[in-house]
Amino acid sequence: MRTTMIWATWRRAQYFAGFAIFFLAIAAWVYVANFYQEPTCFDGRHNGGEADVDCGGSCVRICAFSVNQPEVKWSRSFRVSDGFYNAVAYVENTNREAASAEVRYKFSLFDAAGLITEVEGSTILPPDGLYPIFEGRVPTGTRVPTRTFIEIAPVEVWQPSVMGREQFSVTERSLVDSDSRPRLDAVLRNNGLEEVREVEVVATIFDAAGTALATSRTYVDNFGPRSDTKLVFTWPEPIAKTLTSCEVPTDVVVAIDTSGSMNNDQPEPPEPITSVKDAAARFVNRLGENDQAGVVTFATTASLARSLSKDRSATAGSVAAISIDPKEETGYTNTSEGISLAAAELSSARHNDDARKVMVLLTDGLATAPGTESEAETAALSAASVAKDAGMNIYTIGLGTSVKMDFLRQIASDPQNSFQAVGAADVDRIYRDITSSICEQGAAVIDIVPKSTSGFVPLR
Repeated sequence: MRTTMIWATWRRAQYFAGFAIFFLAIAAWVYVANFYQEPTCFDGRHNGGEADVDCGGSCVRICAFSVNQPEVKWSRSFRVSDGFYNAVAYVENTNREAASAEVRYKFSLFDAAGLITEVEGSTILPPDGLYPIFEGRVPTGTRVPTRTFIEIAPVEVWQPSVMGREQFSVTERSLVDSDSRPRLDAVLRNNGLEEVREVEVVATIFDAAGTALATSRTYVDNFGPRSDTKLVFTWPEPIAKTLTSCEVPTDVVVAIDTSGSMNNDQPEPPEPITSVKDAAARFVNRLGENDQAGVVTFATTASLARSLSKDRSATAGSVAAISIDPKEETGYTNTSEGISLAAAELSSARHNDDARKVMVLLTDGLATAPGTESEAETAALSAASVAKDAGMNIYTIGLGTSVKMDFLRQIASDPQNSFQAVGAADVDRIYRDITSSICEQGAAVIDIVPKSTSGFVPLR
């Protein structure tokens, strides 16, 4: 009897287990059919052999912990026109393959009073290189930004890219009209075997010392494989004044004081005018083959002794021929007229639109005309202000110990552009220093950087 009961209990347990397995199987089938989702790279869960949520393993997306975040190298703002600036930053992606189709950023522009404005955006970041982030025509009102910062948000999506800066190459480039309305013409080549769309191209011009001077941006909508396309970058205002590479020519007018005091040191040969002329002639002869030079003299009135010309020998001869009119022994020093006449020559039809404008003014005395000494200085400062606003770079040389250097420093474009020659022997050294200042040895650098999502491995 006991054996029969045990056997019945066992049979009931088997039946129960069978029914349980059957219903569990039905429930599992219903769940799989209606609720189960196979792990994917977009389900927001750490599953399916991923290294982290939706990244690594079988997923194309690269996990953020395995890559280096982009590093900001520099950021600046460049004036476009009154109240508008281009904000630019160079950012380095040191990852050899990891790239991002969307990098969020925020530019902040400041002046001495504090924050002017902020602007946010997003950009493409290809792999393995230094890339510009460009925000065009940022409005600043009447304020002038002196500091520019950029914040890069942590990149949310990294993906492989097989193409970096080597996807494109620049085969030609030419900068023209740098002292009027600068234009950069370039030819860009797509080295790839596939068409590329929506290419953003940023051009940055650096001086010989590596300082960025200007930026511009353009786009290429459709770029065929193994093909070239012409690009044009423009700027509304001159950049020649700040582009001090010797590759950029210079138009320079030497303005020399020929008032009676310039031969007071000794009569034969008259000094200091003789030493000044010798030094100025050597200065002219040191100019480059594409530079132009002119000569202005000023005493009671100003005179154009030599118009702008590439003939350095003839211009140096005009300097050597300068003499002091005996009537100027009792005349005046009209500094303002000398500045105005030199500025007029630099703005004349003879000016080379590819060249920067430079004025080098030498005087040994005070401004005494027109009017009183105070009125004469005011007139000279006003003339200098007009010249500087027209993009001219003014250097001043004060000869002797009685010259008013504070006055000459105000005339100069920068206090560092003003020099004092205690004696005539110092003049040649100062002219040499000015030569080095207006023309830095070394080539200007024109960096043209295209960016596109070409080569990005699609997320899947």
